[in-house]
Amino acid sequence: MNDAAPQIPVEDIPDKLYFRIGEVARLAGIKPYVLRFWETEFPGLMPKKSGTGHRLYRRKDVEAVLEIKRLLYEKRFTIEGARKFLQTRAKPVPAPEAARTAKRSQPALFSDDAPAGRLDDIRRELQAILELLK
Repeated sequence: MNDAAPQIPVEDIPDKLYFRIGEVARLAGIKPYVLRFWETEFPGLMPKKSGTGHRLYRRKDVEAVLEIKRLLYEKRFTIEGARKFLQTRAKPVPAPEAARTAKRSQPALFSDDAPAGRLDDIRRELQAILELLK
């Protein structure tokens, strides 16, 4: 389903701050009305608007457009499926084991096995800071 021209690889995107909708449409090989529709369907795709109301896409927006096109046209995702895929990929899944290990390796400041006098040292430092701020 080629609407305009073939899609270019991500590394061939010109090094610019902003792209207009026509440029993005040419780069992705789709029509501008498709981009406007995708903006309503994919919350991550939100180009800025210029003072005159023109859409200004950043490089990350162009990359997102290319990814959306790949998912819809090559991988044959539905719009809902592509949206869910992009949302789950954007949120990194926390590694439960790494989180537990990090908690264990940090010294427990307020526990019973906290170094003796550590809280007194912190209290003195905070009072010194408070005096400096007065």
